[in-house]
Amino acid sequence: MPYLIDGHNLIPCVRGLNLQQLDDELALITRLEAYFQRQRKQAVVYFDHAQPGGSPDLKRAFLKVHFVRPPAIADTAILQHLRKLKGEARNWVVVSSDSEVRQGAEHLGARVISSEAFAAMLDEKPGKSRKEAKPAGDDIDFWLKQFQKRS
Repeated sequence: MPYLIDGHNLIPCVRGLNLQQLDDELALITRLEAYFQRQRKQAVVYFDHAQPGGSPDLKRAFLKVHFVRPPAIADTAILQHLRKLKGEARNWVVVSSDSEVRQGAEHLGARVISSEAFAAMLDEKPGKSRKEAKPAGDDIDFWLKQFQKRS
């Protein structure tokens, strides 16, 4: 399932980030990009207050970033995104602890995860890679010998 994320709502919940940092958005984008690359899932993150003259959007392999220009706000942009999806909204997960965003997303059929719960998911250590999970050559030889003894 792809994700829609309320960026400024998530930042205070992520360990090591806060809204007072000059690079809070970039730091969150970096973490989200790594997380969704590992998960092999798509996500869109919305931030309020796009800088004048700055690019309102960034696109990465697994993450799209939208900076919403005032007077619009990220909350409204997230709900508009879901409305455009129509029935497909049920296939999306919205990350926010804002009650209006959560209620609107649920009303439109999307799943909702609180920012706090999602921040905990971001902090989880990635599992062993497939290469690490494969048995070593000695393990294979050991089991082959064990099965040959039974024959």
